[in-house]
Amino acid sequence: EHLRAFDQEVNAFVDYMFGPRDTRVRGWFLLDSYLPTFFLTGAYLLCIWLGNKFMKDRPPFSLRAHLIVYNLGITLLSLYMLVELILATWEGGYNLQCQNLHSAGEADIRVAKVLWWYYFSKVIEFMDTIFFVLRKKSSQITFLHVYHHATMFNIWWCVLNWIPCGQSFFGPTLNSFIHVLMYSYYGLSVIPSMRKYLWWKKYLTQAQLIQFLLTIVHTLSAAVKPCGFPFGCLMFQSSYMATLVVLFINFYIKTYRKAPSRTAIKETPVTTEVKNGFHKDYFAAANGFLNNKKAQ
Repeated sequence: EHLRAFDQEVNAFVDYMFGPRDTRVRGWFLLDSYLPTFFLTGAYLLCIWLGNKFMKDRPPFSLRAHLIVYNLGITLLSLYMLVELILATWEGGYNLQCQNLHSAGEADIRVAKVLWWYYFSKVIEFMDTIFFVLRKKSSQITFLHVYHHATMFNIWWCVLNWIPCGQSFFGPTLNSFIHVLMYSYYGLSVIPSMRKYLWWKKYLTQAQLIQFLLTIVHTLSAAVKPCGFPFGCLMFQSSYMATLVVLFINFYIKTYRKAPSRTAIKETPVTTEVKNGFHKDYFAAANGFLNNKKAQ
């Protein structure tokens, strides 16, 4: 009874903050109450803290087979979301410049169903960090990595409850495409014989940056020429994506524009350098990588 009362208070508060929810998604798994999303996020943070303590005096796990299966699963899920979003928005005649929440009928529901999977994929991707913990890749578990994973899961709970279709489709479509490439890369990197073919990490990094910029442009286009999509949501998404652009440009400059020192070249043989093209302070989700021979 206490938990039920607390749940009602929390949901009454978020309803007061954001207004009436979209009735088309009522009853969908995990959406009616904020508490499951909140508790799953808390469990994620707790697993990181307890996991690091548990692994402190233990050897790292290899998890090669687990990583191959995991990355393959995320790749296939991302491919499904990409194809389904393209088909659903095409069916609904979505306007690329600005699309409201109610004009496409059944196509809007189809988009919302795919975006629910996109929201749910964010809790699955918590495993990126858990694999880091089990493999003792503590340098990859930065504040930004954890912050990004935790906030995305919560942000998309809000998206699904208030703006589950319309203009919300664009970012997940691009991100699903990027994830098909990214998690394929991660999965292949687990296989030693495939690493020599992974020459395209720099281009994957560039694709990430283009994704953020295109999402901002698409979001602001609806603010310049509105179609009824909530203005506050557009501003929030633009601001959030802008922070990612700044961080990603900083990472790109550090990774690709700064020539390595002669000492660094001497100390780090090329044959042992297996990286995913992503700075450890952003999107450190390269769960399939071995950074040195000892880890191998």
